[in-house]
Amino acid sequence: VQLVDSGGGLVQAGGSLRLSCAASGPTFGVSAMGWFRQAPGKEREFVAVISWSGGNTNYAAFVKGRFTISRDNAKNTVYLQMNNLKPEDTDVYYCAAPRRPYYSSTNYRDYGVWGQGTQVTVSS
Repeated sequence: VQLVDSGGGLVQAGGSLRLSCAASGPTFGVSAMGWFRQAPGKEREFVAVISWSGGNTNYAAFVKGRFTISRDNAKNTVYLQMNNLKPEDTDVYYCAAPRRPYYSSTNYRDYGVWGQGTQVTVSS
């Protein structure tokens, strides 16, 4: 599978963005998908993950109630709707597919395929 992230940008605090991750390849529909973020000099950080069917999701504590992960398997796309954005959400955001397709891991080391990243900047 190959992944292409998009949808980042500059937004004021309290605003919203929707990130998209377009996937190509035959295994997307049977693979969990995750979103991570990373600031310069820091380790990649888990944001959200969704199971292959979309029936199960998991979020980092700092985004619960603000971010929503979803997927459209017919379009081979995963989304991250981000609401009530805060300046501390400023990062490069990456979608990723795990090495074990059915494993909805929160650990970036379990992921083997990554998008190129999309920059999210939240101004105060």
